[in-house]
Amino acid sequence: MVKDRIITFVIKPNGQELTFWQSQPEDFNALIDWSNKYLNDYYNQQDQYKIQWRNQLEERLKQLAEILHLEEILAPLSKECDRLILIPHRFLHLFPLHALPVKESYLLDLFPNGVGYAPSCQLLQQVQLRQRPDFQSFFAIQNPTEDLFYADVEIESIQHYFPIEQTTILRGKDANRNALDTKIANLAEVNCLHFSCHGSFNLNNPANSCLLLNGAIVNEKLDLNKCLTLGDLFNKDFNLNQCRLVVLSACETGIVDSQNISDEYIGLPSGFLYAGSSSVISSLWTVDDVSTAFLFIQLYETLQNYPELKQGDIAVALNKALTWLRKLTSKEGEQLLQQIQPYIDIMFQGQDDILKDLFIDGAKTKFKSNARPFANPFYWAAFTAIGY
Repeated sequence: MVKDRIITFVIKPNGQELTFWQSQPEDFNALIDWSNKYLNDYYNQQDQYKIQWRNQLEERLKQLAEILHLEEILAPLSKECDRLILIPHRFLHLFPLHALPVKESYLLDLFPNGVGYAPSCQLLQQVQLRQRPDFQSFFAIQNPTEDLFYADVEIESIQHYFPIEQTTILRGKDANRNALDTKIANLAEVNCLHFSCHGSFNLNNPANSCLLLNGAIVNEKLDLNKCLTLGDLFNKDFNLNQCRLVVLSACETGIVDSQNISDEYIGLPSGFLYAGSSSVISSLWTVDDVSTAFLFIQLYETLQNYPELKQGDIAVALNKALTWLRKLTSKEGEQLLQQIQPYIDIMFQGQDDILKDLFIDGAKTKFKSNARPFANPFYWAAFTAIGY
């Protein structure tokens, strides 16, 4: 974006062709107006559960696609283009561009080899050079604040996709900053790092954006010394040079400093890329716990179809999982609940069965409300694959 225009560059593989598109001033003004309304609704302190923002999300994404002239920009692309990497500028990083509607579909449906994101061209070039053929070792932070029930189900289900001898999980009270610090050296050998926890983006000081570990909330205040912050990721001791994928299964982990006018954004995903990972999956808003757990269980199942993980397969797997989630029927959702029942039993072992029944009934309530309970973009569009 420049002073009064939206500018789009479309670069085909190996720089073989460059297409340039420029908007009219009224489009730029419409984009500013649209983004202000979107963000004002999202951060409305009077609407704690973001009901107004959520109810308008689907219609607003249609409006954004029109403002950006998405169909016009896509027109020069041939059908041979099966993968898209988006490098937004400034506040465009805050929006789920992959979920913009195109005709009767969504943008991610047009590219079978995935729609991914990158903070900048320079960082994209760097991560494309990172060879990460292994995907065997798994390290997870599981529900450190002990209030995310489906985070437990998520990790208990996912860990079985990895060899037990190469799996490390810090659970509940054991998922604290001291415990993580003792394991930092081990992270240099980890292929997949998964955080299933709370996240927080600091608008005033992005370096203090963080993932909450056990004990992070003291007297209703956030203690950054007991969190993993963006600033920590730039510490040379945080080495992810064998890491193929970082999953941030938490709220607002993909939100960035939208006021920064430099060529790349400041946020948790870029911090993990800086630390050495080649791919990061993160979220753009406060997400639903049931749909998030279902999504990531499906993501890892999809990744099993790639025994030798290739460059770019993370975006493919995520796109497939997002499509699966939004098309999931209520009947299929209840069947999945039955499949993960053993992990739910483990989670509630030794506790009152009434709690377990309430937990299961909470998920079933979602399935009774709609034939496709997670079709709304709120449930699936928050998650993005960043890197390569």
